[in-house]
Amino acid sequence: MIRRRVAIGVTGGVAAYKTAMLVSRLVQSDIDVTTVLTAAATKFIGAATFAALTGKPPALDAFDPHYPLGPHIEIAKSAELLCIAPASADFLAKTAHGAADDLLSTLYLAFTGPVLMAPAMNREMWSKPSVQRNVQQLVADGVEMIGPGSGWLSCRDQGAGRMSEPDEIVAAIQSRLATLSK
Repeated sequence: MIRRRVAIGVTGGVAAYKTAMLVSRLVQSDIDVTTVLTAAATKFIGAATFAALTGKPPALDAFDPHYPLGPHIEIAKSAELLCIAPASADFLAKTAHGAADDLLSTLYLAFTGPVLMAPAMNREMWSKPSVQRNVQQLVADGVEMIGPGSGWLSCRDQGAGRMSEPDEIVAAIQSRLATLSK
């Protein structure tokens, strides 16, 4: 049986700890997971966590010599689905406007399969018209948004902006993978 292949992008935000649980659940479901961390993501969670969970080091650098064609090209060709969790306001803006200044944003532009994003930020950021315009543009471009939910936020506030729970994201990934041929 052929294993499904998913790339998980992690951007900078405290919700990155939930992404470790997401990755663990995907691996336990026999999905081959490749992780890609932005520089800001590594301020919230270590690369060693994702290496231990997936059995391979995460991609961190657009110029990684382990990828002769470039990690953005090789990962884009090998993954069936790309999920960004958490998707920060910065990343939403970059991708909505086609900016590519790091490995994850270049991977997004090079990737041709389904893309899911799980936004996470505080409620004031989430409610900004500019963020909502970026989300609308990404949805129009075919990106599937998972959440965000409402509830307790790490900034000691309550409201919209909470990253969806790992099980909800796993369900969305599995549902989307089920629509793809192997």
